[in-house]
Amino acid sequence: MNLVELIVEPLQYGFMQRALVVAVAATIVCALLSCWLVLIGWSLMGDAVSHAVLPGVVLAYLVGAPFALGALLFAGAAVALIGLVRNTTKVKEDAAIGVVFTTLFALGVVLISKNPSQVDLHHVLFGNLLGLATADMWQVTALAVVVLVVLITKRRDLTLFAFDRGQAHALGISPARLSALLLALLAVTIVAAIQAVGVILVVAMLIIPGATAYLLTERLSRMLVLAPTLAALTSTTGVYVSYYTDASTGGVVVLAQAIVFTAAYLFSPHQGLVTGALRRRARLREPDDSTVRLA
Repeated sequence: MNLVELIVEPLQYGFMQRALVVAVAATIVCALLSCWLVLIGWSLMGDAVSHAVLPGVVLAYLVGAPFALGALLFAGAAVALIGLVRNTTKVKEDAAIGVVFTTLFALGVVLISKNPSQVDLHHVLFGNLLGLATADMWQVTALAVVVLVVLITKRRDLTLFAFDRGQAHALGISPARLSALLLALLAVTIVAAIQAVGVILVVAMLIIPGATAYLLTERLSRMLVLAPTLAALTSTTGVYVSYYTDASTGGVVVLAQAIVFTAAYLFSPHQGLVTGALRRRARLREPDDSTVRLA
């Protein structure tokens, strides 16, 4: 089987076409958002919100409502509860996040255990990329487009918010509103990505692409191009690899992203572990100027 046949064969099936569209759409929007999450230091917030939506997804299944609606409601509730605990107690933000997301996640697990025949725990936690219907594909794509448009439109304000909130406030930009906007976009992005990789693996999609791009460049403008580009390539590769190896599609996509991150960690031109060691070794081998003059 040649390369063309390897690429074309999976595309004969509708479920593979839908899987590719959803995987690319979800990973691109996650990657773009992850750039700001990494810079602001909100990676843990992405972890919290992604786990906190589980009871909303379960309840939506139980009452026959769109699961995106339940996920959005509980994502908003999680953000509100974190803010409430943080602002009304001495508990710091990281502890408030831990308390809220573990409590809501546990609630979701309990709801699933009480209704095992109605909710598939495996699909909720790890996604069901190959089992998505056409309606799910359009829903994910629409949510991804909405988030992308808002991120691109507000990219300058969000960048200023990430680097200097005081300057943003001085220019008449409300940091509180931008924070709320970013949290809302995070919730919508998680709802879109959960259908692809599930509650647990969506955390990786919200962290790894931005972290990888941050290792490769120090300029945000380049990060915003690198992160979604790498995400699209790894998601496409992951879907194909999962097809030929009969492995979990969401898991393979995340592993592909992790492999690229590892390569950047080792061989990044400026921050790579191996490239840094090679530069230090090269400097040690350079002749000392005073020795050259004496010779």
